[in-house]
Amino acid sequence: MPAKKQITKAIISEKSFDYVRRKGIDALNMRDVAKECKCSTQPIYLAYKGIDELKQDIAQRAYEEFNNCLLKEIKSGKYPEYKAIGIGYIRFAIEERELFKYLFMRNRSKDKGGVEQNSFDGAIMTIMKNYGLYKDDAVTLHAEMWIFVHGIATMIATDYLDWDFETINRMITDAYKGLITNINKGDKNDS
Repeated sequence: MPAKKQITKAIISEKSFDYVRRKGIDALNMRDVAKECKCSTQPIYLAYKGIDELKQDIAQRAYEEFNNCLLKEIKSGKYPEYKAIGIGYIRFAIEERELFKYLFMRNRSKDKGGVEQNSFDGAIMTIMKNYGLYKDDAVTLHAEMWIFVHGIATMIATDYLDWDFETINRMITDAYKGLITNINKGDKNDS
């Protein structure tokens, strides 16, 4: 009977994920993962073909954490559903800085569609359902709000800003009101 694996893929995944949470994706390497698991690199290479496969696993788990953060914010009922998505995005940047940077502050030119597109499409559907906008206007609103919210989240994740949620809440409301006013007026010019 073969010996039982002491270091499973699940353990490696968990330890690697925790490591990236603390130190960021750029610090990840197989040798440090082995240290985290208190083993040699052999079990790591048996579980994963290489660092890229491990990073894919971590990205999947990070997206799950991100989606849980959004759902928690929506379920809290503190904000309307669409606003809760933006607040959840910023909260994720505050509470999971390294995961936020990994998911949303890396070169993603090769990542077409997938999770990001599903998230974008879901937000569009939420806007159409809750605010009665046609798809083109919902896409415009979400794209412009996302740029605004992403800017705040990025500045927080990089320690450029340290705002309280009252200020963030007010600013998101102000930006939304301005954008929705322009959309409702049909204002598409540059003035």
